[in-house]
Amino acid sequence: MTGPRSAAAAADLGGSGAPPRPAGTGCAHDSWSGAEGPPWAFVHGLRAADLPAGSVDPLPVTEADLAHLPRQAQRYLRFMGVIGRPRDWSLRAHLTGRFRLTADGEWAPCEAWQYSWGGEPARLFRMRMTVKGVPMTGWDTYLRGRGRMRGTVLGLVPVVRGSGPRFDTSELVTWLNDAVLMAPSMLLGPGTTWSAGPDDRSFDVALTDRGRTVSARVLLGPNGAPREFWTDDRYADLPGGLVRARWRTPVEGWTEVDGRPRMTGASAIWELCGGPFRYAELSPVTVEYNIPLP
Repeated sequence: MTGPRSAAAAADLGGSGAPPRPAGTGCAHDSWSGAEGPPWAFVHGLRAADLPAGSVDPLPVTEADLAHLPRQAQRYLRFMGVIGRPRDWSLRAHLTGRFRLTADGEWAPCEAWQYSWGGEPARLFRMRMTVKGVPMTGWDTYLRGRGRMRGTVLGLVPVVRGSGPRFDTSELVTWLNDAVLMAPSMLLGPGTTWSAGPDDRSFDVALTDRGRTVSARVLLGPNGAPREFWTDDRYADLPGGLVRARWRTPVEGWTEVDGRPRMTGASAIWELCGGPFRYAELSPVTVEYNIPLP
């Protein structure tokens, strides 16, 4: 979900073992709504990514691991329940919601599956949406330091394709966003830098991978719950080309599932010259941790 023109923010996996062209959305083996598990094309893409599996650090997170962090970040991590748990090494989420292509466009229902790996940052996000009765699918990925996107209509006709340094930056900061909101213990590594924010309810976080650094600010509620993430390290896909713009993901609220805090939903918003453009609203159906690749 890179920008206003992205029908279904999507990406080639690139490298060896790249998946075939996405199957038609009407195929049973790529079913979405009502399926008991991830659609076939998503599973096939994970296999092709050839990511490592297994714990990054099997030891539980302790108070001592947080002691050097700014107090705002400590309060956030305690709210997120990282103390006493081993660091998460993978995240798999099933999301539903709605998406639109332009600020005055109609909202279209969408469904997504994603997998994030926490050793060396990696993220695979596959979404399906229906625009005026026409199904569109896509991949949005960050693998081995490279961000790519690819979207198709009817699983056959390419409509979105992008790669290059600006996509690398955008996709890395999207991985950071997911980690902050769903798997914060993935950030407890040497690639992450934490800084105090301008007040007691915010902190800054920076992530470096393969020589590229992205950063964001996280705004907190009174109890340490994240209420918004924003960054200037993403590029909106506008009619005139890619434009660096502020990107925000305000959180709807929080609940508890299986002993972990879970956001009830979040939005994705571009701050553009013409005003804010809210283009996506997603809520998690399931969030699973430390799931090995198929």
